[in-house]
Amino acid sequence: MSKHDVHDVLKFEHPGAGRRRGRATPKGRQIDPDAAHEIAELLGDRSRQRDLLIEYLHFIQDRYQQISAAHLASLADEMGLSFAEVFETATFYAHFDVVKEGDPKIPSITIRVCESVSCMIHGSERLFAELQAKAGPDIRVVRVPCVGRCDTAPVAEVGHYFVDAAKTETVLHAAEHGHTHPDIPDYIGYDAYVAAGGYALLAKIRTGEFSVDAVLDGLDHSGLRGLGGAGFPTGRKWRSVRAEKGPRLMCVNGDEGEPGTFKDRFYLERDPHRFLEGMLIGAHVVDVTDVYIYLRDEYPAIHEILRREIAKLPPGGPQVHLRRGAGAYICGEESSLIESVEGKRGLPRQKPPFPFQVGLFGRPTLINNVETLYWMRDILEKGADWWASQGRNGSKGLRSYSVSGRVKEPGMKLAPAGLTIRELIDECCGGMAEGHSFAAYLPGGASGGILPASMGDIPLDFGKLEEYGCFIGSAAVVVLSDKDDIRDVSINLMRFFEDESCGQCTPCRVGTAKAVKLMERPIWDEALLAELSQTMRDASICGLGQAASNPLMSVIRYFGPMIEPRQAAE
Repeated sequence: MSKHDVHDVLKFEHPGAGRRRGRATPKGRQIDPDAAHEIAELLGDRSRQRDLLIEYLHFIQDRYQQISAAHLASLADEMGLSFAEVFETATFYAHFDVVKEGDPKIPSITIRVCESVSCMIHGSERLFAELQAKAGPDIRVVRVPCVGRCDTAPVAEVGHYFVDAAKTETVLHAAEHGHTHPDIPDYIGYDAYVAAGGYALLAKIRTGEFSVDAVLDGLDHSGLRGLGGAGFPTGRKWRSVRAEKGPRLMCVNGDEGEPGTFKDRFYLERDPHRFLEGMLIGAHVVDVTDVYIYLRDEYPAIHEILRREIAKLPPGGPQVHLRRGAGAYICGEESSLIESVEGKRGLPRQKPPFPFQVGLFGRPTLINNVETLYWMRDILEKGADWWASQGRNGSKGLRSYSVSGRVKEPGMKLAPAGLTIRELIDECCGGMAEGHSFAAYLPGGASGGILPASMGDIPLDFGKLEEYGCFIGSAAVVVLSDKDDIRDVSINLMRFFEDESCGQCTPCRVGTAKAVKLMERPIWDEALLAELSQTMRDASICGLGQAASNPLMSVIRYFGPMIEPRQAAE
């Protein structure tokens, strides 16, 4: 046997036989030196701790308008993580444009057109088609879910610059002239806020002049409930977290992704320190070491505002961390939010344990919505009776109604909790838009159901809509008219849930997709849809899957058989 024959035989022997040969190419994904240098330069001397992964993915996306496989591998190496961990996190979030090896580069400018219900009824589909037809090769046009500007629909985003009441020409003009940065609105800064009495209450609470027990008693007496959607009594939540063994943490939910909701944006763009003072009051009462503010990525101007103003906060409090979401509606759910703050995919956790027991980084965690904290100073300074006396029709307090759709004056409307949709339209919105007659409404955003105008005298508040298969949630009110097709609206909402499902549980992942297909048929199989809906309610892990069929079942219950779609008028 020649030496060549011997070599051919040895090639196919078991690796354990004889002497092992070195690999011509090292195993695994190799690190590109240029990409490694770019990542190291981008991160600088910042900590490489695991929970900052999403923040660093934003750094790459912002710098390069995309995230290459080479950059992912280098980031994983820099942070001591596996490539799989980094890849699965980056590809989970809609705002990270991961470019795989061999894929073409993404254009330097992206135009995002909101396709959620308020924008849809104001012509976003036509806007999208026109932009696609007219945009140049260096511009990418994509559809996105609600961006939190429903009162100025339709809306397009060029980079991080928003075009309200968007027209094709104005959007393209912004893109072609490089107008991609957010406009920072005028707001009440630290000095002006302090000059008007700001942070005096916080100082009294920290010194004990205003006791912790008095704060908690005031919250209980006021009847304040969480204003992010769940409506859990605030005083009871604070007491529950305070009773857990420390160290404790606090997390602020600023991820208002419910289609139709924009109230938190309204307050943060105008009076951020009122929220920040309420946050620090909560942090002191519960005695936390750190506060994490999780803000949705669709609010770039607010991100800049908070970055500036957090640096000016009175000394002596907890460390405040600002974290940026990345385009995942599911992260509005409290346990998904925690996972995202920890730098992971936003997959809901099984409960129990609940976040007030085992939350962020395994510690007891207080989670509050932005608006809930915004009202802290007013309630404690003006008294619990002031807040409790504000309601109507048996309700307590004020509600910030995000109103969009077919009204003359859409926007954020501060009004008594418990007023009806007819009162809201007539007293706060100037009536219906010209040429439109009131036909239906969404009382609580995409997941809150749909009701006909004939049911327009139900108080809009917690506990008042549930018997009708609906709920108020975050008070995202979308008003529909006789020019709108309820069938199209309901399909739009179900497509939203299909897109935003995290995919963790089968009832939601498969159920929303199946519902869309069934709803797109010329004739609805109502029995099958009802069965599917019940399965999603009973077996989904979190509120997304449990509430996704609310609009669908509302349409079946209140709007008659869905047989033939009709053309929705603009």
